[in-house]
Amino acid sequence: MGVYSDQSTADLDRAVNSILTQTFRDFEFIIYDDGSCPESSGFIKELSKRDKRIVIIGSEENNGLAFSLNKCLEKASGKFIARMDDDDISMPKRFEKQLTFLKEHPEYDFCGCNAKIFDEKGEWGVTTRPEHPTAEDYLRYSPFIHPTVMYRREALYENGGYLARKETLRCEDYEIFMRLFRLGLKGCNMQQVLFKYHVDRETYHTRHFKFRVYEAKVRFKNFKEMGLLFPFGWAYCLRPIIGAFIPVRLIEFFKNRKSNV
Repeated sequence: MGVYSDQSTADLDRAVNSILTQTFRDFEFIIYDDGSCPESSGFIKELSKRDKRIVIIGSEENNGLAFSLNKCLEKASGKFIARMDDDDISMPKRFEKQLTFLKEHPEYDFCGCNAKIFDEKGEWGVTTRPEHPTAEDYLRYSPFIHPTVMYRREALYENGGYLARKETLRCEDYEIFMRLFRLGLKGCNMQQVLFKYHVDRETYHTRHFKFRVYEAKVRFKNFKEMGLLFPFGWAYCLRPIIGAFIPVRLIEFFKNRKSNV
């Protein structure tokens, strides 16, 4: 878990507790403090006293999620690596079920799952992902929900980990999933809801324009490598930029006509 917090620690406390109460209990919980505010940083340091499985590392400087996760990977010793964000909730059997799946299906290098969506007002939807993503599933958006994913250790270590560059800010997950796909690694989404994904419905479609440009560049590079640019892939490269000019209410209208977000 990479943490960059300058707000209330309540969400972080809830996220941490959801990991500590997993039915599968033999794990190390590595948390990287990525330059949080003094109050949050103090809270994070105190977490190690809560449970001996928690390992706190970090820096006073903010370096971004990809950098934080790579530092966690350097510290990790397990055969499997599970992702978690600091404002989400892992349901109690998440680790148990994902670990069982990967042990029973050696053909897969990582797996994710489906998730309920919630914010401070409560649960407001369910988001699903394709069970067996194909190249075309990467056109619209990432076919994996990043904080739900559990990897085999070698899938990350032998393939360079996360790409910590300016152009991957806010889309480091999309980049690594496309890169692993290009390298021939296989991912699967368990068709079970094992996660609660924190998404504020009021800001769901808002994003700084520069991050949309970064994503467009990541899409172009990887779509080219994946042979997806033609006939329609080039248009999907512009999807994040075009989205900045579409009224939120119109987006919500089409979203609400579908069963998932």
